[in-house]
Amino acid sequence: MPLLPVSHPAGRGHAASAVLGVSSAPTGGGSILGMYPLLGGAFLGWALGSNDAANVFGTAVASRMVRFAAAAILASVFVLIGAVVGGAGGMKTLSGLTAGEGLDPAFVVTLSAAAVVTIMTTLRLPVSTSQGVVGAILGAGLATDPAGVRWGVLGKVIAAWVSAPVGAAVIAMVFYPLAGRLLDGLRLSLVRRSQVLKLALVVGGSYGAYALGANNVANVVGVFYGSAPFGDSARLWALLGGGAIALGILTYSRRVMFTVGESLVQLDAFSALVAILSQGTTVLILAYVGVPVSTSTAIVGAVLGIGIVNGVKTINLRTLLRVFSGWVSTPLLAGLAAYALAAVFL
Repeated sequence: MPLLPVSHPAGRGHAASAVLGVSSAPTGGGSILGMYPLLGGAFLGWALGSNDAANVFGTAVASRMVRFAAAAILASVFVLIGAVVGGAGGMKTLSGLTAGEGLDPAFVVTLSAAAVVTIMTTLRLPVSTSQGVVGAILGAGLATDPAGVRWGVLGKVIAAWVSAPVGAAVIAMVFYPLAGRLLDGLRLSLVRRSQVLKLALVVGGSYGAYALGANNVANVVGVFYGSAPFGDSARLWALLGGGAIALGILTYSRRVMFTVGESLVQLDAFSALVAILSQGTTVLILAYVGVPVSTSTAIVGAVLGIGIVNGVKTINLRTLLRVFSGWVSTPLLAGLAAYALAAVFL
């Protein structure tokens, strides 16, 4: 089996389970009481939406080109569409990775990752949900089967975490002056220029939300695919997971949106558009070469790249350190939580 087979929408969720060989196709009874583990998936979906909406609309909202309410509604709609239309294949691939069974391990992993991501969201820190999932899987694996940990795969995942923000920063630094010259060459009036940028931000953010749903719904419900109550109905699982992500966007995403787009680097509309495009380009390139990446780390890297072009003094170093601390602490805290829960209940 390839180390990180990511030629499908759920590359990051796929890689997370591949690290340890943890069950991805649990089976279980259909009683209401027996389905309590689904609460962990719903919680994780809500936490993912509340944190990751910043990756697709944070820069547009912070630049005041798109209102938060409009961004939240658009992101919620397109996340749900992306999950239902593009998330089925990822869940099926994720569910076939290993032969392990059981809803309880899935509950431990999703609950641990969701709790940590929620804490980071409360602290207004943009973090990677996939990092939380990987950390939780690692913690549960060390508690139940230390010999099953695939350290080589884990090393490649960590390398991807580093390459995403660095790659996005480099692309933003190159793209920013080139796109500026192109836009200036169009000789648009200030009003027309503002209208073009606003439309581009709305379209780019909506597409990013679609991709977010298609890529991340497997992280939320992939570990439950094949179990009660929906069995092998990928569309129903995607609807449940996408709905949980959308709910998180609508109810609790505002705080992180403004951290990404406003507190880290002051952005105008053009800079916000460059950040979104740089993030998307980075994710596509790394996906093409078979490396799973985080949109959270990519968008922060893109924003930093713009800050470097405009002068290091424009970067809020205090916020930057807080963001880095979130990246490091998220997998560690999720791993510790999952280890403790697995040691007691599994």
